[in-house]
Amino acid sequence: MLAPLPEGRFVGREAFQQLVRDALATAAAQGWREIILSDADFHDWPLGERAVQASLQAWAGSGRRMTVLASNYDEVVRRHARFVQWRRTWDHILTCRRSPAADRLDLPSVIWSPAWVLHRLDPERCNGITGAEPERRVLLRESLNEWLYNKSTPGFPASTLGL
Repeated sequence: MLAPLPEGRFVGREAFQQLVRDALATAAAQGWREIILSDADFHDWPLGERAVQASLQAWAGSGRRMTVLASNYDEVVRRHARFVQWRRTWDHILTCRRSPAADRLDLPSVIWSPAWVLHRLDPERCNGITGAEPERRVLLRESLNEWLYNKSTPGFPASTLGL
């Protein structure tokens, strides 16, 4: 049984990365229906780790949806091979968007779910806040919707077709 996800401030890269691991493990255990991952480039996210890939695999299934938003996906391809492979397998439940003109500090660095959110307020220093408060989740979702529907386009295809 997983401990409840923490609420409140976090400081530092290690704390942030552990929260990402814990959030995705909880998503799998609790069957979260929807997840949004957003970051400029996912450079320091642990998406390529075996444990994270196992959590994503356990989470994926019928009725699940994940949206991923980034300025670009170069770092994802370079650093997170397991995530790239998982993305190919689960393309039918995954929507990837890109906002190449976005300033890396303007694009939200977030895990959003209907149950809990992680918001990295200072991506450079990996400081932020987590919580399950409804108002926090609603405000963050509204901000993400603005990016997803008005400031981004489809990106990071599951495969590239060539001749």
